[in-house]
Amino acid sequence: MGKRANGEGTVYQRKDGRWVATISLDNGQRKYSYFATQKEAVKAIREAHKLRDQGIILAGKDQTVAFFLETWLQDTAQPRLRPKTYIRYRQYVYRQIIPALGNIKLQQLMPQHLQKLYNGELRKGYSPQTVKHVHRVLHRALHDALRWGLVARNVCDAVDAPRVPRKEMQVLNAEQAKHFLYTAQGDPLEALYVLALTTGMRQGELLGLKWEDLSFETKRLQVKRTIARIGKQGFVVDEPKTVKSRRNISLTDLALESLKRHKVRQHELRLKAGADWMEQGWVFCNQRGKPWETGNLLRRSFKPLLNKAGLPDIRFHDLRHSAATLLLTMDVHPKIVQELLGHSNISMTLDTYSHVLPSLQEQAVTRLNSLFTNTGC
Repeated sequence: MGKRANGEGTVYQRKDGRWVATISLDNGQRKYSYFATQKEAVKAIREAHKLRDQGIILAGKDQTVAFFLETWLQDTAQPRLRPKTYIRYRQYVYRQIIPALGNIKLQQLMPQHLQKLYNGELRKGYSPQTVKHVHRVLHRALHDALRWGLVARNVCDAVDAPRVPRKEMQVLNAEQAKHFLYTAQGDPLEALYVLALTTGMRQGELLGLKWEDLSFETKRLQVKRTIARIGKQGFVVDEPKTVKSRRNISLTDLALESLKRHKVRQHELRLKAGADWMEQGWVFCNQRGKPWETGNLLRRSFKPLLNKAGLPDIRFHDLRHSAATLLLTMDVHPKIVQELLGHSNISMTLDTYSHVLPSLQEQAVTRLNSLFTNTGC
């Protein structure tokens, strides 16, 4: 490949066989990157050319960690991430990473800098889980920096994130789950809780349900979207969390009956609201047809119901865990539970609900004892 226009970059082969990709920086210097093949060098030039307008490559060796992360967040992370995830990334970058590492030159970032950051955050009282998230965000950013030839290695690979102690999962057992649904009878959100405990759907998936997603004839629903309030953006409707999260779910008779009563109740609310009703098709909405605020849901309905039923103060998400645990203890195959929950793979299901496995193993041993009793073995 011959020399290109000024500032576009050049690719050539050295005598030792390596290929070199060069590009001009704004400060008049040249940036050199070395590759094993011509194809890799050409690809690097093309990526650099695309990134010039973003200000990432032009800063060259002189850019700081702060400059790189701020640019990376805006131009690379934001288009890739879900809105809620992007907000968390911004928080970690501006609250933890930049205050500690921002003034360091990107190419001078060392494992010791990261270790000092992690230890400092732990001393401040941040949980190991939070510090591990900081590590993951920084690793993802530096992975891109490595691909773009801005750093020689990803220093996160040389540092271990804090070990996160496994928390004991809080779930409702069969009797508690039945008592909770008994207490919820007649509640405006009774159908929501029935679905949560019989389908294992996530809160955002439940609140994102529309009547068009339900079929009373086939007794099924489709998970097509999630909804959540994201700061000043208001309610944000998004795709399900993963490809596997977009799924069809068979409904129990209990769920179908509660949904039918819920539809009648919603029709009465619509008539009462009159012109103030904002029809958007949500299954679960407030008295004007708008989506439920999750904070209001917890304060006005879920937590009071738990208290009324005399049950532990669990999270709403623990209803999902309860559903999975109940199914596994009833000998439902983990593969079925995985598909119901929308986990990307079965190993995630088995790892998340490993606390159930000992009891399942005991059942297996009991059945093996029964099988081989009086067989002469």
